[in-house]
Order: sequence, then structure tokens, then C-alpha cells
Amino acid sequence: MRFLLTAAALIMLVPAASAADVKYQVRDTADLVAVCDTTTRAPDITTALAFCHGFLTGSVHFYYAGIPESSRFACAPDPAPSRSDVMNGFVQWAGGNPQYMSEPAVETLFRYLAETYPCP
Repeated sequence: MRFLLTAAALIMLVPAASAADVKYQVRDTADLVAVCDTTTRAPDITTALAFCHGFLTGSVHFYYAGIPESSRFACAPDPAPSRSDVMNGFVQWAGGNPQYMSEPAVETLFRYLAETYPCP
């Protein structure tokens, strides 16, 4: 019985803790650009950039894991650019393409990658 009460109490705390910890939400391209933009000298810039790098890296790894090499439309050159170079390039590219700011961030990220790093 004690176990069930403890489990119930923990379950009730999880949503509250998760909601309190949500600092960055990427609902669209504008949100991703805001998190990845290094010119915003926010006090939590290190956390924001870590979130951005994680979003970009996770998206690319998911893409490479799910698409056969022969079907890819974006390919990393050799040598591959740094995460920071991709991040900064994406922010700059998105700034020049404001028509995509309300679109899903992953779609716009891959639009950028396909234009910047097309497969041979």
C-alpha cells in the first residue's frame, strides 16, 4: 500500500515538474531560430545553444537513420561542417527566408540543409 501511495504521489509530481522545466519549445521555425541565434546574448545563452545543438543533431541523426543513402537529398560534405557552422548558417539562411518562419522547424531545417549541402 505504501508503494502505491508513493507511486501515485510521484506520478502527480511528474507533470508539474515537466511543465516547470519547459523553457524552450520549438513549435515552428521562428522558435528554433530564436533558440539558435547567438546574437541574442540572453543570460541562458549556453543552455539555449545546447538545446539548439541537440535539436539539430537529433534531427540529422534521425534523418540519416531512416533514409537510405541513395535517397538522401542532403549530405554532409567531407570534412563535415561543425555543429556551430550549421547552426549559424541555418539562422542566417532563415533570416533571409522569412516566408518559412511559421513552418515546422524540421522541414525548414532540411530545406536549408538540402540547399546548402545537396547530395552529389
